[in-house]
Amino acid sequence: MLHEFVTTHRDKLITLCRAKVERRAAPRATIAELEQGIPLFIDQVAEALRLDAASSRVQSLQVSGGSGGEVPDISDIGNSAARHGNELQHRGFTVEQVVHDYGDLCQAITELAIKESAQISADEFHTLNRCLDNAIASAVTEFGHQRDLTLSEERVRATSEALGNFAHEQRNLLNTAMLALTAIRAGKAGFAGATAGVLDRSMRGLSDLIDSMLANVRLSAGMPVAPQVISLSDFVAEVQVAAAMHAQAHDCGFTVSTIDDGLAVEADRQILSSAVTNLLQNAFKFTRPQSNVSLKAYAAGDRVLMEIADECGGLPPGKAEELFHPFTQRATDRTGLGLGLAIARRAVKVNRGKLSVRNLPGTGCIFTIDLPRVHGGSPL
Repeated sequence: MLHEFVTTHRDKLITLCRAKVERRAAPRATIAELEQGIPLFIDQVAEALRLDAASSRVQSLQVSGGSGGEVPDISDIGNSAARHGNELQHRGFTVEQVVHDYGDLCQAITELAIKESAQISADEFHTLNRCLDNAIASAVTEFGHQRDLTLSEERVRATSEALGNFAHEQRNLLNTAMLALTAIRAGKAGFAGATAGVLDRSMRGLSDLIDSMLANVRLSAGMPVAPQVISLSDFVAEVQVAAAMHAQAHDCGFTVSTIDDGLAVEADRQILSSAVTNLLQNAFKFTRPQSNVSLKAYAAGDRVLMEIADECGGLPPGKAEELFHPFTQRATDRTGLGLGLAIARRAVKVNRGKLSVRNLPGTGCIFTIDLPRVHGGSPL
C-alpha cells in the first residue's frame, strides 16, 4: 500500500526533498521550511492515502481536498499550503518556487517507489495527484493574494510619498515667491533686481512642478492619449521660448539646430511636451555653469530622433538607467521630486516611442527620444 510505503520511507523522502530544495536557486530555503513544510505535507499525503485505502472517502477529502465537484470548503492540505504560500511570498520566493516545493515531494515519492520496486495503483496515483493539485492551488492562490496586497500597499506608499513631496516642493516655491513679492511691495526691492529674479524663478518652478504632476496624473490614470500630427519645427519653436529663459536662469547656453520643416510625428502634444520639457529641465539643472545644452531633431529612416545633450560631466559607470527610476535624484542637488525622467520615459512610451540615455564620460549625457515618423499626414 502506498500510504505504508510513504510512512515507512518518510525519512528518506524528507532527505530527497531537502536535497532538491537546497539545490534551488536563491532565495535559499530556510531551516523552518526544511524542518516543517516538507514533513507536514508528507504526513498529510500519507494520511489521505490511508483513508482512501480504508474507503473513508469523506475523511480523506477533508485531509486532501477534493477534485471536480467534490471540493470541500476546508482541507488540511489546503490550509497548510495557504500558510506555506503566504510565508514564501513574504520571503521573496517566486510562484515557480512555490509550485516546485510540492512537486519535489511527489517526484521524490515516484522516484523512490521505482527504486524500491514498489507498486502504485491507479487509485493511489489519483490520490497523490489530488493532494498535489490542491496543495499547489491553495499555495498559489494565497501567494497571489499576498502579492496583490503587497503591491497595493507599495502603491499607496508610493502615492503618499509622491503627494507629500509635491506638497513640500509646492509649499517651498510658494513661500519663496510670497516673501519676494512682500519685499517688492514694501519698496525694499525693485522689479529689476535680484529679489524679482527670485520671484520669477519661484513662479517658473511652480509652473513646471504643476505641469509635471498633471502629466504624471494622466499617465498613472491610464487616460487615453489624443494623438495628432505634429510638425517638429513648430513644436520645438514653442518649447524653445520657455527653454531659453530656463537656460538663462541656470547660467548656461541653449542651442537648437535647424529642423526640417517637413519633419513630423504623431503624438499627444501635451504628453510629448511634458517629456521634452522634463528632459530640458533636467539638462539645465545638471549641466555645468556657463556650459551648453543643445536640442536637435532629425530623421533616421522611418523614425524621428530628438536629442537633448548636456555638459554635466557624465555619469559613473552603470548608473545611466538608474536615472529613470522614480524619486531618483542626481549629484548633490536634491531639489525636485526626482520624477521628471521617469515621467518623461512613460510619456514617450505612450506615444509609441522610446527614451534612452547615452553617457559621455567626462563630458555629459545625451537623452534621445525615438518616435515613429509621419509623412504626408500618415505614418510611413
